[in-house]
Amino acid sequence: MDVIFNCPKCEQELAVDSTGAGTEINCPSCGETIVIPALESVVNRPGVDNAPGAPRVEVHPINPIASSAAAKVEMHLRVPVHKTPTESLITKPLAPLEVTAKGLDKKIRVKTIKHTDCIEVGHDKFDEVVTNFLVKIGESNMISITTLTYTTLDIGTQKLMTEFGVMIVYRG
Repeated sequence: MDVIFNCPKCEQELAVDSTGAGTEINCPSCGETIVIPALESVVNRPGVDNAPGAPRVEVHPINPIASSAAAKVEMHLRVPVHKTPTESLITKPLAPLEVTAKGLDKKIRVKTIKHTDCIEVGHDKFDEVVTNFLVKIGESNMISITTLTYTTLDIGTQKLMTEFGVMIVYRG
C-alpha cells in the first residue's frame, strides 16, 4: 500500500510504498529532505469528513490485489506552484568552439576577382563567380565593391591586353 503525503516545503504530493515509512528521501520537486510518514490506519475522506467530530473511515484492503502493483498505477500528483520563475531543465547546447571562433573573427578582408580567372572553356563565368561570392559573405558583411582595370601580357600574341575585375572589401 502507498503512503501519500505532501512535501512540507513545496506542497508536491508524493506517493511512496509503505515499507519506506520512517526513512528519509529528497523531494523530486524541490530537493528538500523529507521523512516518509507512517501509514495511518485511519484516514479522513476529503470533502466529507473535514468537520471536527465527523466519523472516520478505516482503510482495510478488500482483497489482496488492492495492494498489488496494478492498484498502484493511479497516481494523485499535483504540480508545485512556485512564486519565482523556474529555470529551464532543457538548455540549448553551446555552439562548438570552431563556430564561436569564426563568429568572433570579423576582420576586414579583401577579395579580388579577375575576369581572366573566370573564363572556363570559352564560357565567361565572371558574373556567376562574383554573385556566388557576394551571396556567400552576405550583404550585412559587405563594405565596398570597387571595379578594377588592369593590363596583362597575352603570351600567345605578345600584346598587352586590358582586362577588368572587382575588389570586394568585407567583414569575415
